[in-house]
Amino acid sequence: MYRTHNCGELRISEVGQTVTLAGWVQRTRKMGGMTFVDLRDRYGITQLVFNEETDADLCARANKLGREFVIQVEGTVNERYAKNDKMATGDIEIIVSSLNVLNASEVPPFTIEENTDGGDDLRMKYRYLDLRRSNVRANLELRHKFCLAVREYLDNLDFLEIETPILVGSTPEGARDFIVPSRMNPGQFYALPQSPQTLKQLLMVAGMDRYFQIVKCFRDEDLRADRQPEFTQIDCEMSYVEQDDIINTFEGLTKYLFKKVRNYDLGDTPFLRLSWHEAMRRFGSDKPDMRFGMEFVELKDVFQGKSDFAVFNDAAYIGGICAEGCASYTRKQIDELTNFVKSQQVGAKGLVYARVAEDGSVKSSVDKFYSQDVLQQLRDAMGAKPSDLLLILSGEDANKTRKQLCELRLLMGERLGLRDKNKFALLWVVDFPMFEYSEEEDRLMAMHHPFTSPKPSDIDKLDTNPAEVLADAYDMVCNGVEVGGGSIRIHDAVLQAKIFKVLGFTPEKAQEQFGFLMNAFKYGAPPHGGLAYGLDRFVSLFAGLDSIRDCIAFPKNNSGRDVMLDAPSVVDQKQLDELMLDLRPLQA
Repeated sequence: MYRTHNCGELRISEVGQTVTLAGWVQRTRKMGGMTFVDLRDRYGITQLVFNEETDADLCARANKLGREFVIQVEGTVNERYAKNDKMATGDIEIIVSSLNVLNASEVPPFTIEENTDGGDDLRMKYRYLDLRRSNVRANLELRHKFCLAVREYLDNLDFLEIETPILVGSTPEGARDFIVPSRMNPGQFYALPQSPQTLKQLLMVAGMDRYFQIVKCFRDEDLRADRQPEFTQIDCEMSYVEQDDIINTFEGLTKYLFKKVRNYDLGDTPFLRLSWHEAMRRFGSDKPDMRFGMEFVELKDVFQGKSDFAVFNDAAYIGGICAEGCASYTRKQIDELTNFVKSQQVGAKGLVYARVAEDGSVKSSVDKFYSQDVLQQLRDAMGAKPSDLLLILSGEDANKTRKQLCELRLLMGERLGLRDKNKFALLWVVDFPMFEYSEEEDRLMAMHHPFTSPKPSDIDKLDTNPAEVLADAYDMVCNGVEVGGGSIRIHDAVLQAKIFKVLGFTPEKAQEQFGFLMNAFKYGAPPHGGLAYGLDRFVSLFAGLDSIRDCIAFPKNNSGRDVMLDAPSVVDQKQLDELMLDLRPLQA
């Protein structure tokens, strides 16, 4: 028996017992004739004691132990003289009587501590060591509990967990597919699924009624902190439902997860709902962070035609935010904000600001163009008080300028401490546009995907003005992060064909790509809809992480590489020959 107990469970009630523990050496400390070793496993840390006076040979062996040695010890549980209330086992220690080194270790490339000295790349290369750190392990434990709670809740609502294939056909819409060559079908390729979208719809046609799956998905797209080439969704679908049925079901699941996993009570009040157009108008984002206000105020009526200031007079949009109590910002701080909005990340041409003095007067960077009366109108329009700072952007493209103002709003929220990671604000964004124009493709594209149903009241517009059609779609947003999204699906083959036509598909192309789905609709498809949570994103929010990587056991880096496995990598010519593939030489 390697162990009778783990390193996190012994308490004062076990004093006097003989126990066997096994784990990794966290650290050693020599104090006079005593050597103390902190022994660590997944469950915690227990202090071991070696006494030179009692057993000099045993103590000498303990002094040779290095960090991350795997050892087994037998000893007696003793009440600790200097207790440590920061450790669950801090009331006890083990007086060791025997020591067995199970495996020695080289000195690890970074410290296995909560606050390690290892950089991101080094830790990813030795991820199996990084996972020994308590805070990283805790993220995976949190993920595990999250998944268990999801299964528990959905099972109680009669959802069936059903697996769908990983090798599927390529889809022309959305992000790039990862493709997999078929040896048995030369010249043909599978794709890894971006989501099980059509498959879960077919499960509804098959009468499964309520489906879910915690499923791997794959997208060959540029990466950032909240993206990975492979990610995990909680994928769900329901039959005989309308939008409110979906929203109520998954709002219930979300509240359950917060209470059970995060011990955070979201209350009984339904989540706020904003239309896409309202979210863009008020916050410049379809995933607004609602932990704080600082809503946009449109200012064209205040400024345009009041002077010869061309920057405002020629603008399609002028908008501002009010930063409470920030009128004391120094010139250096204002310059930092100006440089931020003019950065490549944001792309604005400049920043106008105005300070509201204690007497209510307004001092602005455009004083020479506008009278105090106009600046007082600005103050009143923005609901500003003495000591507030007004930050204003303008531009020729209203949507682009709103997005720039959104970035400034988020920065100010961060600087003012308004984006507390232990506070959660959730909402639904609804009534998305059905389509968006792609300059690259020179056509309308589905904003969500081509299987989303239009609002019933807008179906007639598909023939006359498809750009105005609203989708029966909804996104769940938490703290400015889209954590889930879905829609009511099309279940009628005629309507689905019409959507494909708007998207530029010929009937032949639509049949080639999605004939299996349209044919299935001819056999009595029920009305259905669904939603998918981004599991990695949701868990990272629960854990208070800035990146999803630390809640994934073996993540990729920002270049899509697994630096631990050194993947992707070249393959043998024999494998290429079996697949009948020839590689073009890389361009210099």
